[in-house]
Amino acid sequence: MSSMGIPKLNPIMISGAEVLPLVEGGKGIAISDGLSSGLWAAEGGVGTFSAVNAHIPGQENLSALDSYSSKIRIKRHAEMIERAILGGISQAKIAYETACGRGRIHMNVMWEMGSVEAVLHGILSKVKNLIHGVTCGAGMPFRLAEICAKYNIKYYPIVSSARAFNILWRRAYSRLSEWLGGVVYEDPWLAGGHNGLSNNEDENTPEPPEPRVRSLRSLMRSFGISDLVPIFVAGGVWRLSEWTDWIANPDLGAIAFQFGTRPLLTVESPIPLTWKKALFTLKRGDIVLNRFSPTGFPSSAARNTFLRQLQARSDRQVLYAKMLDEQYTEPFHVEGPNARGQKVFLAADDGVKVRRWIAEGYSVALVTPSHTLVFVTPDESARIDDDRIQCVGCLSACNFSGWSQEPQHSPAPDPRYFCIQKSLQMISTVGDVENALMFCGHQGYRFAEDPFYAGGRIPSVRELFAQICSGE
Repeated sequence: MSSMGIPKLNPIMISGAEVLPLVEGGKGIAISDGLSSGLWAAEGGVGTFSAVNAHIPGQENLSALDSYSSKIRIKRHAEMIERAILGGISQAKIAYETACGRGRIHMNVMWEMGSVEAVLHGILSKVKNLIHGVTCGAGMPFRLAEICAKYNIKYYPIVSSARAFNILWRRAYSRLSEWLGGVVYEDPWLAGGHNGLSNNEDENTPEPPEPRVRSLRSLMRSFGISDLVPIFVAGGVWRLSEWTDWIANPDLGAIAFQFGTRPLLTVESPIPLTWKKALFTLKRGDIVLNRFSPTGFPSSAARNTFLRQLQARSDRQVLYAKMLDEQYTEPFHVEGPNARGQKVFLAADDGVKVRRWIAEGYSVALVTPSHTLVFVTPDESARIDDDRIQCVGCLSACNFSGWSQEPQHSPAPDPRYFCIQKSLQMISTVGDVENALMFCGHQGYRFAEDPFYAGGRIPSVRELFAQICSGE
Protein backbone atom coordinates (compact mmCIF):
# COMPACT_ATOMS: atom_id res chain seq x y z
CA MET A 1 0.00 0.00 0.00
CA SER A 2 1.14 3.52 -0.75
CA SER A 3 0.43 6.71 1.18
CA MET A 4 0.94 9.08 -1.80
CA GLY A 5 -1.89 11.26 -3.11
CA ILE A 6 -4.67 9.16 -4.56
CA PRO A 7 -5.32 8.73 -8.28
CA LYS A 8 -8.71 9.88 -9.57
CA LEU A 9 -11.46 7.61 -8.32
CA ASN A 10 -13.52 6.78 -11.38
CA PRO A 11 -16.97 5.18 -11.36
CA ILE A 12 -17.24 1.49 -12.17
CA MET A 13 -20.17 -0.70 -13.13
CA ILE A 14 -21.84 -2.27 -10.09
CA SER A 15 -25.25 -3.94 -10.20
CA GLY A 16 -26.16 -2.38 -13.54
CA ALA A 17 -25.08 1.22 -12.96
CA GLU A 18 -21.92 3.29 -12.94
CA VAL A 19 -21.22 4.32 -9.35
CA LEU A 20 -18.22 5.33 -7.28
CA PRO A 21 -16.45 2.17 -6.03
CA LEU A 22 -17.21 2.99 -2.40
CA VAL A 23 -19.40 0.50 -0.55
CA GLU A 24 -21.00 0.71 2.87
CA GLY A 25 -20.59 -2.69 4.53
CA GLY A 26 -23.79 -4.47 5.54
CA LYS A 27 -22.78 -5.48 9.06
CA GLY A 28 -25.46 -7.13 11.24
CA ILE A 29 -28.57 -6.76 13.37
CA ALA A 30 -29.83 -3.16 13.20
CA ILE A 31 -26.32 -1.83 12.58
CA SER A 32 -26.81 -0.84 8.94
CA ASP A 33 -30.36 0.10 8.04
CA GLY A 34 -32.37 1.58 5.20
CA LEU A 35 -31.63 5.18 6.16
CA SER A 36 -27.85 4.84 6.44
CA SER A 37 -27.57 2.74 3.27
CA GLY A 38 -29.94 4.98 1.33
CA LEU A 39 -27.94 8.07 2.25
CA TRP A 40 -24.70 6.36 1.21
CA ALA A 41 -26.23 5.44 -2.15
CA ALA A 42 -27.53 8.99 -2.56
CA GLU A 43 -23.90 10.18 -2.50
CA GLY A 44 -23.17 7.97 -5.50
CA GLY A 45 -21.84 4.82 -3.83
CA VAL A 46 -23.28 1.43 -2.89
CA GLY A 47 -25.27 1.40 0.33
CA THR A 48 -25.87 -1.93 2.06
CA PHE A 49 -28.50 -2.55 4.69
CA SER A 50 -28.55 -5.61 6.90
CA ALA A 51 -31.48 -8.00 6.56
CA VAL A 52 -30.31 -10.05 9.53
CA ASN A 53 -33.35 -9.63 11.80
CA ALA A 54 -33.91 -6.15 10.41
CA HIS A 55 -36.05 -3.91 12.56
CA ILE A 56 -39.62 -3.04 11.63
CA PRO A 57 -40.04 0.75 11.95
CA GLY A 58 -41.90 1.61 15.12
CA GLN A 59 -41.48 -1.92 16.45
CA GLU A 60 -37.73 -2.00 17.06
CA ASN A 61 -38.01 -3.57 20.50
CA LEU A 62 -40.06 -6.49 19.20
CA SER A 63 -36.82 -8.28 18.37
CA ALA A 64 -36.06 -8.74 22.07
CA LEU A 65 -36.24 -12.41 23.02
CA ASP A 66 -38.85 -11.92 25.71
CA SER A 67 -41.31 -10.39 23.24
CA TYR A 68 -42.05 -13.63 21.38
CA SER A 69 -45.54 -14.87 22.10
CA SER A 70 -45.16 -18.64 21.83
CA LYS A 71 -43.58 -20.89 24.44
CA ILE A 72 -42.74 -23.45 21.74
CA ARG A 73 -39.39 -22.88 20.05
CA ILE A 74 -40.42 -23.93 16.54
CA LYS A 75 -43.33 -21.48 16.69
CA ARG A 76 -41.03 -18.69 17.91
CA HIS A 77 -38.78 -19.55 14.98
CA ALA A 78 -41.71 -19.05 12.59
CA GLU A 79 -42.39 -15.72 14.32
CA MET A 80 -38.76 -14.74 13.82
CA ILE A 81 -38.95 -15.53 10.09
CA GLU A 82 -42.07 -13.40 9.71
CA ARG A 83 -40.44 -10.48 11.53
CA ALA A 84 -37.22 -10.83 9.54
CA ILE A 85 -39.13 -10.66 6.25
CA LEU A 86 -41.23 -7.66 7.31
CA GLY A 87 -38.14 -5.90 8.64
CA GLY A 88 -36.16 -6.56 5.46
CA ILE A 89 -38.97 -5.28 3.25
CA SER A 90 -39.34 -2.17 5.41
CA GLN A 91 -35.63 -1.34 5.33
CA ALA A 92 -35.46 -1.92 1.56
CA LYS A 93 -38.28 0.58 1.03
CA ILE A 94 -36.59 3.14 3.29
CA ALA A 95 -33.27 2.70 1.46
CA TYR A 96 -34.92 3.05 -1.96
CA GLU A 97 -36.86 6.17 -1.00
CA THR A 98 -33.82 7.75 0.67
CA ALA A 99 -31.48 7.11 -2.28
CA CYS A 100 -33.88 8.83 -4.72
CA GLY A 101 -32.64 6.73 -7.62
CA ARG A 102 -28.95 7.47 -7.07
CA GLY A 103 -26.21 4.92 -6.42
CA ARG A 104 -27.01 1.28 -5.76
CA ILE A 105 -28.76 -0.47 -2.87
CA HIS A 106 -27.56 -3.88 -1.69
CA MET A 107 -28.92 -6.13 1.05
CA ASN A 108 -26.71 -8.23 3.31
CA VAL A 109 -27.60 -11.56 4.89
CA MET A 110 -25.68 -14.21 6.80
CA TRP A 111 -25.92 -17.66 5.26
CA GLU A 112 -25.89 -19.31 8.68
CA MET A 113 -28.83 -17.24 9.94
CA GLY A 114 -31.95 -19.21 10.72
CA SER A 115 -34.08 -20.10 7.66
CA VAL A 116 -32.05 -17.74 5.47
CA GLU A 117 -33.55 -19.12 2.26
CA ALA A 118 -37.12 -18.51 3.43
CA VAL A 119 -36.14 -15.00 4.54
CA LEU A 120 -34.46 -14.25 1.20
CA HIS A 121 -37.44 -15.44 -0.81
CA GLY A 122 -39.84 -13.57 1.46
CA ILE A 123 -37.97 -10.27 1.08
CA LEU A 124 -36.87 -10.49 -2.56
CA SER A 125 -40.33 -11.43 -3.78
CA LYS A 126 -41.51 -8.02 -2.53
CA VAL A 127 -38.52 -5.74 -3.17
CA LYS A 128 -36.90 -6.97 -6.38
CA ASN A 129 -37.41 -3.54 -7.99
CA LEU A 130 -36.07 -1.68 -4.96
CA ILE A 131 -32.65 -3.28 -4.44
CA HIS A 132 -29.90 -4.22 -6.86
CA GLY A 133 -27.73 -6.85 -5.16
CA VAL A 134 -27.42 -9.27 -2.27
CA THR A 135 -24.19 -9.82 -0.36
CA CYS A 136 -23.87 -12.94 1.74
CA GLY A 137 -21.18 -14.54 3.88
CA ALA A 138 -20.69 -16.42 7.16
CA GLY A 139 -20.89 -19.84 5.60
CA MET A 140 -20.83 -21.29 2.10
CA PRO A 141 -23.86 -19.77 0.32
CA PHE A 142 -24.16 -22.31 -2.48
CA ARG A 143 -27.82 -21.49 -3.23
CA LEU A 144 -27.37 -17.71 -3.17
CA ALA A 145 -26.95 -17.54 -6.95
CA GLU A 146 -30.05 -19.62 -7.61
CA ILE A 147 -32.21 -17.51 -5.29
CA CYS A 148 -30.99 -14.15 -6.62
CA ALA A 149 -31.32 -15.24 -10.25
CA LYS A 150 -34.98 -16.08 -9.63
CA TYR A 151 -35.58 -12.39 -8.86
CA ASN A 152 -33.14 -10.94 -11.46
CA ILE A 153 -30.87 -9.56 -8.74
CA LYS A 154 -27.07 -9.67 -8.68
CA TYR A 155 -25.36 -11.77 -6.02
CA TYR A 156 -22.12 -10.99 -4.18
CA PRO A 157 -20.61 -13.84 -2.15
CA ILE A 158 -18.34 -12.84 0.72
CA VAL A 159 -15.15 -14.92 0.84
CA SER A 160 -11.82 -14.70 2.61
CA SER A 161 -9.75 -16.69 0.13
CA ALA A 162 -9.59 -17.79 -3.49
CA ARG A 163 -10.06 -21.34 -2.24
CA ALA A 164 -13.54 -20.55 -0.88
CA PHE A 165 -14.62 -18.91 -4.14
CA ASN A 166 -13.26 -21.86 -6.11
CA ILE A 167 -15.56 -24.22 -4.19
CA LEU A 168 -18.59 -21.96 -4.63
CA TRP A 169 -17.96 -21.48 -8.35
CA ARG A 170 -17.44 -25.12 -9.22
CA ARG A 171 -20.35 -26.36 -7.16
CA ALA A 172 -22.98 -23.73 -7.96
CA TYR A 173 -22.06 -20.33 -9.38
CA SER A 174 -20.66 -21.41 -12.76
CA ARG A 175 -24.21 -22.28 -13.86
CA LEU A 176 -25.49 -18.78 -13.06
CA SER A 177 -22.45 -16.66 -13.85
CA GLU A 178 -24.45 -13.89 -15.54
CA TRP A 179 -25.90 -12.89 -12.17
CA LEU A 180 -22.55 -12.67 -10.39
CA GLY A 181 -22.26 -8.97 -9.59
CA GLY A 182 -18.90 -9.18 -7.84
CA VAL A 183 -16.98 -10.92 -5.10
CA VAL A 184 -16.41 -9.45 -1.65
CA TYR A 185 -12.94 -10.27 -0.31
CA GLU A 186 -13.21 -9.91 3.47
CA ASP A 187 -9.87 -9.87 5.22
CA PRO A 188 -10.13 -12.51 7.98
CA TRP A 189 -7.62 -10.73 10.22
CA LEU A 190 -8.97 -7.19 9.94
CA ALA A 191 -12.73 -7.32 9.34
CA GLY A 192 -15.22 -7.00 12.16
CA GLY A 193 -17.88 -9.54 12.99
CA HIS A 194 -17.71 -13.12 11.75
CA ASN A 195 -14.86 -13.94 9.43
CA GLY A 196 -13.66 -16.75 7.23
CA LEU A 197 -10.41 -17.66 8.93
CA SER A 198 -9.76 -21.27 8.00
CA ASN A 199 -8.31 -23.96 10.23
CA ASN A 200 -5.12 -23.79 8.16
CA GLU A 201 -4.57 -20.11 8.88
CA ASP A 202 -3.00 -18.72 12.03
CA GLU A 203 -5.11 -16.03 13.67
CA ASN A 204 -1.91 -14.54 15.14
CA THR A 205 -0.09 -14.34 11.79
CA PRO A 206 -1.97 -11.94 9.49
CA GLU A 207 -1.28 -12.21 5.77
CA PRO A 208 -1.17 -9.10 3.56
CA PRO A 209 -4.34 -8.70 1.49
CA GLU A 210 -2.80 -7.94 -1.91
CA PRO A 211 -1.40 -11.43 -2.69
CA ARG A 212 -4.69 -12.98 -1.57
CA VAL A 213 -6.73 -10.64 -3.78
CA ARG A 214 -4.37 -11.22 -6.71
CA SER A 215 -4.90 -14.94 -6.24
CA LEU A 216 -8.66 -14.42 -6.23
CA ARG A 217 -8.54 -12.33 -9.42
CA SER A 218 -6.30 -14.89 -11.12
CA LEU A 219 -8.80 -17.62 -10.25
CA MET A 220 -11.70 -15.53 -11.55
CA ARG A 221 -9.85 -14.99 -14.82
CA SER A 222 -9.25 -18.71 -15.16
CA PHE A 223 -13.03 -19.15 -14.98
CA GLY A 224 -13.54 -16.60 -17.74
CA ILE A 225 -14.91 -13.93 -15.40
CA SER A 226 -14.30 -10.44 -16.77
CA ASP A 227 -11.98 -8.02 -15.00
CA LEU A 228 -14.96 -5.64 -15.00
CA VAL A 229 -16.64 -7.84 -12.39
CA PRO A 230 -15.44 -6.05 -9.26
CA ILE A 231 -13.76 -7.39 -6.18
CA PHE A 232 -14.92 -5.51 -3.07
CA VAL A 233 -12.02 -5.18 -0.64
CA ALA A 234 -13.40 -5.34 2.90
CA GLY A 235 -11.64 -5.28 6.26
CA GLY A 236 -8.95 -2.79 7.20
CA VAL A 237 -10.07 -0.08 4.76
CA TRP A 238 -9.92 3.31 6.47
CA ARG A 239 -8.69 5.96 4.02
CA LEU A 240 -7.98 5.70 0.30
CA SER A 241 -4.54 7.31 0.51
CA GLU A 242 -3.41 4.01 2.03
CA TRP A 243 -4.67 2.04 -0.98
CA THR A 244 -3.36 4.02 -3.94
CA ASP A 245 -1.67 0.97 -5.48
CA TRP A 246 -5.10 -0.65 -5.76
CA ILE A 247 -6.89 2.15 -7.61
CA ALA A 248 -7.05 1.69 -11.39
CA ASN A 249 -4.52 -1.15 -11.15
CA PRO A 250 -4.94 -3.36 -14.26
CA ASP A 251 -3.33 -6.30 -12.48
CA LEU A 252 -6.18 -6.35 -9.97
CA GLY A 253 -9.07 -5.57 -12.29
CA ALA A 254 -12.05 -3.57 -11.04
CA ILE A 255 -11.73 -2.89 -7.31
CA ALA A 256 -14.27 -1.34 -4.94
CA PHE A 257 -13.54 -0.39 -1.35
CA GLN A 258 -15.96 -1.53 1.34
CA PHE A 259 -16.20 0.45 4.58
CA GLY A 260 -17.75 -1.42 7.47
CA THR A 261 -16.34 0.20 10.60
CA ARG A 262 -16.33 3.90 9.70
CA PRO A 263 -20.08 4.12 8.89
CA LEU A 264 -20.81 3.02 12.45
CA LEU A 265 -19.96 6.53 13.53
CA THR A 266 -22.30 8.88 11.69
CA VAL A 267 -25.22 10.98 12.83
CA GLU A 268 -27.61 8.74 10.88
CA SER A 269 -26.07 5.43 11.96
CA PRO A 270 -28.79 3.50 13.83
CA ILE A 271 -26.56 2.28 16.65
CA PRO A 272 -27.20 3.84 20.10
CA LEU A 273 -25.25 6.90 21.20
CA THR A 274 -23.53 4.93 23.96
CA TRP A 275 -22.04 2.65 21.30
CA LYS A 276 -20.94 5.61 19.19
CA LYS A 277 -19.20 7.19 22.20
CA ALA A 278 -17.56 3.87 23.07
CA LEU A 279 -15.86 3.83 19.66
CA PHE A 280 -13.79 6.85 20.73
CA THR A 281 -12.40 4.89 23.69
CA LEU A 282 -10.93 2.02 21.64
CA LYS A 283 -7.18 1.56 21.59
CA ARG A 284 -4.95 -0.45 19.31
CA GLY A 285 -5.35 -4.11 20.21
CA ASP A 286 -8.78 -3.70 21.84
CA ILE A 287 -10.45 -5.55 18.94
CA VAL A 288 -9.66 -9.24 19.18
CA LEU A 289 -10.41 -12.43 17.33
CA ASN A 290 -12.37 -14.82 19.50
CA ARG A 291 -13.94 -18.28 19.24
CA PHE A 292 -17.07 -17.75 21.32
CA SER A 293 -19.65 -17.25 18.58
CA PRO A 294 -22.26 -20.03 18.61
CA THR A 295 -22.01 -20.13 14.80
CA GLY A 296 -18.67 -21.89 15.18
CA PHE A 297 -16.94 -19.14 13.16
CA PRO A 298 -14.21 -16.92 14.58
CA SER A 299 -15.29 -13.33 15.06
CA SER A 300 -13.77 -9.95 15.86
CA ALA A 301 -15.18 -7.84 18.66
CA ALA A 302 -14.15 -5.36 21.35
CA ARG A 303 -12.52 -6.84 24.44
CA ASN A 304 -15.17 -5.57 26.87
CA THR A 305 -16.58 -7.00 30.09
CA PHE A 306 -18.76 -9.44 28.14
CA LEU A 307 -15.86 -10.92 26.19
CA ARG A 308 -13.60 -11.05 29.24
CA GLN A 309 -16.26 -12.94 31.19
CA LEU A 310 -16.62 -15.49 28.38
CA GLN A 311 -12.86 -15.98 28.39
CA ALA A 312 -12.82 -16.37 32.17
CA ARG A 313 -15.63 -18.91 31.94
CA SER A 314 -13.62 -21.01 29.49
CA ASP A 315 -10.54 -20.66 31.67
CA ARG A 316 -12.46 -22.23 34.56
CA GLN A 317 -12.48 -25.53 32.74
CA VAL A 318 -11.09 -28.98 33.47
CA LEU A 319 -11.11 -32.34 31.74
CA TYR A 320 -12.91 -35.23 33.39
CA ALA A 321 -13.16 -38.98 33.00
CA LYS A 322 -16.15 -41.20 33.67
CA MET A 323 -13.97 -43.99 35.04
CA LEU A 324 -11.23 -44.00 37.66
CA ASP A 325 -7.75 -44.47 36.20
CA GLU A 326 -4.10 -43.58 36.94
CA GLN A 327 -4.51 -39.97 35.78
CA TYR A 328 -8.07 -39.22 36.87
CA THR A 329 -8.10 -40.17 40.52
CA GLU A 330 -10.22 -37.61 42.31
CA PRO A 331 -13.99 -38.26 42.44
CA PHE A 332 -16.33 -35.33 41.80
CA HIS A 333 -20.14 -35.20 41.79
CA VAL A 334 -21.50 -32.91 39.09
CA GLU A 335 -24.37 -30.86 40.49
CA GLY A 336 -24.93 -28.80 37.36
CA PRO A 337 -28.36 -28.85 35.68
CA ASN A 338 -27.27 -30.85 32.63
CA ALA A 339 -25.63 -33.73 34.54
CA ARG A 340 -27.00 -33.57 38.08
CA GLY A 341 -25.56 -36.18 40.41
CA GLN A 342 -23.22 -37.66 37.81
CA LYS A 343 -20.00 -39.01 39.33
CA VAL A 344 -16.84 -38.25 37.36
CA PHE A 345 -13.13 -38.20 38.07
CA LEU A 346 -10.65 -35.33 37.88
CA ALA A 347 -6.89 -35.14 37.76
CA ALA A 348 -5.45 -34.28 41.18
CA ASP A 349 -4.13 -30.86 40.08
CA ASP A 350 -7.50 -30.01 38.59
CA GLY A 351 -9.22 -31.02 41.79
CA VAL A 352 -7.25 -28.28 43.57
CA LYS A 353 -8.43 -25.72 40.97
CA VAL A 354 -12.03 -26.86 41.25
CA ARG A 355 -12.11 -26.51 45.03
CA ARG A 356 -10.71 -22.98 44.70
CA TRP A 357 -13.31 -22.01 42.09
CA ILE A 358 -16.13 -23.39 44.21
CA ALA A 359 -14.86 -21.42 47.19
CA GLU A 360 -14.90 -18.29 45.02
CA GLY A 361 -18.57 -18.83 44.21
CA TYR A 362 -18.31 -20.71 40.91
CA SER A 363 -20.12 -23.65 42.38
CA VAL A 364 -22.06 -24.97 39.38
CA ALA A 365 -20.31 -27.38 37.01
CA LEU A 366 -21.62 -27.48 33.44
CA VAL A 367 -20.73 -30.29 31.07
CA THR A 368 -19.39 -29.43 27.61
CA PRO A 369 -19.27 -31.59 24.46
CA SER A 370 -15.45 -31.69 24.86
CA HIS A 371 -15.65 -33.87 27.99
CA THR A 372 -14.83 -30.93 30.19
CA LEU A 373 -16.55 -29.14 33.03
CA VAL A 374 -16.82 -25.36 33.18
CA PHE A 375 -17.57 -23.69 36.48
CA VAL A 376 -20.01 -20.79 36.79
CA THR A 377 -21.97 -19.05 39.52
CA PRO A 378 -25.56 -20.11 40.20
CA ASP A 379 -26.73 -16.84 38.63
CA GLU A 380 -24.72 -17.50 35.48
CA SER A 381 -26.12 -21.00 35.27
CA ALA A 382 -29.66 -19.68 35.58
CA ARG A 383 -29.05 -17.11 32.80
CA ILE A 384 -27.64 -19.79 30.52
CA ASP A 385 -30.71 -21.96 31.13
CA ASP A 386 -33.06 -19.04 30.55
CA ASP A 387 -31.34 -17.98 27.32
CA ARG A 388 -31.60 -21.52 25.99
CA ILE A 389 -35.28 -21.72 26.92
CA GLN A 390 -35.96 -18.50 25.00
CA CYS A 391 -34.09 -19.63 21.86
CA VAL A 392 -35.83 -18.54 18.66
CA GLY A 393 -33.59 -20.46 16.25
CA CYS A 394 -31.79 -17.37 14.92
CA LEU A 395 -29.05 -19.59 13.45
CA SER A 396 -29.29 -22.61 11.18
CA ALA A 397 -27.45 -24.46 13.94
CA CYS A 398 -26.46 -23.06 17.32
CA ASN A 399 -23.62 -24.43 19.43
CA PHE A 400 -24.99 -22.65 22.50
CA SER A 401 -28.61 -23.82 22.58
CA GLY A 402 -28.34 -27.02 20.54
CA TRP A 403 -30.97 -25.74 18.07
CA SER A 404 -30.77 -26.90 14.46
CA GLN A 405 -33.08 -26.61 11.49
CA GLU A 406 -32.11 -30.22 10.83
CA PRO A 407 -32.80 -31.93 14.18
CA GLN A 408 -30.82 -35.01 13.21
CA HIS A 409 -27.71 -32.78 13.02
CA SER A 410 -28.29 -30.77 16.17
CA PRO A 411 -25.07 -29.83 17.98
CA ALA A 412 -24.71 -30.61 21.66
CA PRO A 413 -25.47 -27.52 23.80
CA ASP A 414 -22.24 -25.91 24.95
CA PRO A 415 -22.10 -23.43 27.87
CA ARG A 416 -18.85 -21.91 26.61
CA TYR A 417 -20.82 -20.05 23.94
CA PHE A 418 -23.64 -17.52 24.37
CA CYS A 419 -26.98 -16.43 22.89
CA ILE A 420 -25.89 -14.22 20.02
CA GLN A 421 -29.43 -13.01 19.28
CA LYS A 422 -29.89 -11.69 22.82
CA SER A 423 -26.45 -10.11 22.94
CA LEU A 424 -26.68 -8.30 19.61
CA GLN A 425 -30.17 -7.06 20.41
CA MET A 426 -28.93 -5.73 23.75
CA ILE A 427 -26.21 -3.62 22.18
CA SER A 428 -28.22 -2.48 19.15
CA THR A 429 -31.31 -1.42 21.09
CA VAL A 430 -30.24 -0.76 24.69
CA GLY A 431 -26.67 0.22 23.86
CA ASP A 432 -25.06 -1.91 26.59
CA VAL A 433 -21.47 -1.77 25.33
CA GLU A 434 -19.98 -3.59 28.31
CA ASN A 435 -22.33 -6.53 28.82
CA ALA A 436 -23.02 -7.46 25.20
CA LEU A 437 -21.01 -8.42 22.15
CA MET A 438 -19.57 -5.33 20.45
CA PHE A 439 -18.55 -6.25 16.93
CA CYS A 440 -15.98 -3.93 15.35
CA GLY A 441 -13.26 -4.02 12.71
CA HIS A 442 -9.65 -4.03 13.87
CA GLN A 443 -9.17 -0.45 12.66
CA GLY A 444 -11.72 0.80 15.19
CA TYR A 445 -9.01 2.28 17.40
CA ARG A 446 -8.45 4.92 14.72
CA PHE A 447 -11.60 6.82 15.70
CA ALA A 448 -9.62 8.15 18.66
CA GLU A 449 -6.59 9.03 16.51
CA ASP A 450 -7.98 10.35 13.22
CA PRO A 451 -8.12 14.19 13.13
CA PHE A 452 -11.41 13.94 11.22
CA TYR A 453 -13.06 12.86 14.48
CA ALA A 454 -11.23 15.35 16.72
CA GLY A 455 -13.19 16.50 19.74
CA GLY A 456 -15.57 13.56 19.50
CA ARG A 457 -16.97 14.69 16.18
CA ILE A 458 -19.73 12.51 14.73
CA PRO A 459 -20.10 13.32 11.03
CA SER A 460 -23.13 12.90 8.81
CA VAL A 461 -23.08 10.21 6.11
CA ARG A 462 -22.57 12.96 3.53
CA GLU A 463 -19.59 14.39 5.43
CA LEU A 464 -18.01 10.95 5.87
CA PHE A 465 -18.49 10.07 2.22
CA ALA A 466 -16.88 13.35 1.10
CA GLN A 467 -13.97 12.82 3.48
CA ILE A 468 -13.40 9.29 2.15
CA CYS A 469 -13.48 10.59 -1.43
CA SER A 470 -10.77 13.10 -0.55
CA GLY A 471 -8.48 10.20 0.37
CA GLU A 472 -7.41 11.81 3.63
